[in-house]
Amino acid sequence: MTTRLPTFTKMPYGGDWNPEQWERPVWDEDVSLFEQAGIDLLSVNIFAWTTLQPGEDTYDFTRLDDVLGLLESHGMRACLGTGTAAVPAWMATRFPDVMRVDEQGRLHRFGGRHNACPNSPTYRRFAPALAGKLARRYGGRDVVALWHVSNEFGGACYCPRCEAAFRLWLRERYSTLDALNHAWNAAFWSQTITAWEEIVAPNELNVQRGQRTTALQGLTLDYQRFMSDALLGAYRLEADAIRAEIPTAAVTTNLMGTYRPLDYRAWAPYLDVVAWDSYPSPSDAPATTALRHTLMRSLKAGQPFMLMEQTPSQQNWQAYNALKRPGVMRLQSWQAVAHGADAVMFFQMRRSPGACEKFHGAVIEHHGRTDTRVFREVAQLGAELRRIGNVTLGSRVPARVAVWFDWPAWWAVENSSGPTAALEYLNEVTALYTAFHAQGYAVDLVGPDDDLGRYKVMASTLLYLLPVGAAEKITAFVEGGGIFLGGLMTGVADESDRVFPGGPPGPLRELLGVWVEEVDALPPGHANEVILQGKLDGTFACTLLFEQLRVEDAELLGTYGQDFYAGSPVLTRRWAGKGQAWKLGTSLDAAGLRVLVRFLCDEAGVQPLVPDLPDGLEVTRREGDGGCFLFLLNHTAQKCQVTVPGLSGTDLLSGEPIDQTVMLPPRGVRLVHEDQLEKEPERY
Repeated sequence: MTTRLPTFTKMPYGGDWNPEQWERPVWDEDVSLFEQAGIDLLSVNIFAWTTLQPGEDTYDFTRLDDVLGLLESHGMRACLGTGTAAVPAWMATRFPDVMRVDEQGRLHRFGGRHNACPNSPTYRRFAPALAGKLARRYGGRDVVALWHVSNEFGGACYCPRCEAAFRLWLRERYSTLDALNHAWNAAFWSQTITAWEEIVAPNELNVQRGQRTTALQGLTLDYQRFMSDALLGAYRLEADAIRAEIPTAAVTTNLMGTYRPLDYRAWAPYLDVVAWDSYPSPSDAPATTALRHTLMRSLKAGQPFMLMEQTPSQQNWQAYNALKRPGVMRLQSWQAVAHGADAVMFFQMRRSPGACEKFHGAVIEHHGRTDTRVFREVAQLGAELRRIGNVTLGSRVPARVAVWFDWPAWWAVENSSGPTAALEYLNEVTALYTAFHAQGYAVDLVGPDDDLGRYKVMASTLLYLLPVGAAEKITAFVEGGGIFLGGLMTGVADESDRVFPGGPPGPLRELLGVWVEEVDALPPGHANEVILQGKLDGTFACTLLFEQLRVEDAELLGTYGQDFYAGSPVLTRRWAGKGQAWKLGTSLDAAGLRVLVRFLCDEAGVQPLVPDLPDGLEVTRREGDGGCFLFLLNHTAQKCQVTVPGLSGTDLLSGEPIDQTVMLPPRGVRLVHEDQLEKEPERY
């Protein structure tokens, strides 16, 4: 899984530009302003299907020729979209098979975007045909830096064509109906399938009970897998059409971070570079955004990614669309770079004159002026990116800690009826990630197919599904010297969401030395407490779920403090081979998680990048051929001082020499090019 990107002399800077919404004089004005802001890479042709193909057999590339010519004449480059993110009106009218059917069985009509059925013969004919024509026309042009297929793939379809394709997908997965019925436990409620054509897509007309629960988890889980694969297939049709004309083309699409419907791990091998759109809510903690960057970086084994979109100022789809406060856009941009971004880009370059994104932030506002706070901040960041050149490009974030993140487990946990409606996969994983990140540990997010060999600590929560081979991989990790934490609801079910015989933790029972007898669920606002023992001293709150652990071969390190199970085990450790296997049976509060993961890292000999990291300060390190780069980011509105033992180097943003004591202004950033790097892998 290699990253294939053109060579840039500096970090690319730019974003989505939609000249089809404007007359030609506005284009010239825009390009002039781009130059002032240091912008050099423009995503174009993202939503231009009708402009390029106004009829079934009619193509017109005149406008796109002019757009690319204008960029080329100013030394700028294009991330060239295939334009297929919204079907044209003529296509929806003449070929209604192209439109989706929703979970309520309703056939959609023309309008909006992400509106094509991925299994529509019409869509699968016209979309790759257009991509191929674009590749033939522009494949030899240096102005095209990389190719952007469609836009933010998402959604689902439940039409008869998707249902038929789902049956074929299931035949390939299970081979026989007996295997399928066993995997789904279809004897429940007489759901047994006796012929392939009896299989129907799960929707609100049959087994679905809203977004969160379903009567037949195996069926719903497989449809979620199938639809992710179907949309990936739509992407691959266009990517393959481009590569057929340009074998060396760099092809991608823009992902959406922790986007639930699509298993991006399955997508990653087909992306030449991971690119994603970062739109944190104003209420999101910085660690939440950091987790999303980390996830995108981790999809291709730590290789750099592109920050394809962010807003310069405000969003338009929140209930209340607050402006980014002064310095926040710059801070969030450098946060992306700190976590592995090799491009910084925006949506949008000029505010739309109408429709639903006319109030979405932009580099160029409706008034078109440059003497504004937002434009000045964009230009300042552009100058900083010019200053650092290409020195950080290609560098990576070395990590010795991993947190488990798996889309099918996410789906399965939230498909289930019980044990609590308050269970949110993303909330629990984010809390675990934050416990490491907030203390200065570099973290990767790993899944079932990832190599665990470079990590010393691997922690999980809601590792609910254990696909074939996962238990063996985790066991080998521990026996080889790793420390594993199995959190709440570890090893409940197999990859079809069929509960393991003997109950949790299933195939990890021997490794962990415990089994789960019961699970208590209390409403939000009700808590118990965990009393840590031995070197892990302290009492901390716990909520949500409370597993009753039966210890078979493990050391007791924590007990519940209240209720009828007060004094019973909640935290255990078992030594196995050269390593340790831990089990935590509840959702521990933030303070307790910090104490626990710090202890795990100490046991593994993993030290934080900065000891005693102040709250609100974030630290990461990237390493590459250009050297070692320490990023310090202050997410608070107050100045902050931090001591980094042994640090010596130069702040590339200010040119100032840096020693062990670093002062950061409010929302400030330090990018320290270290004078030397001691090769101590335990440090990461």
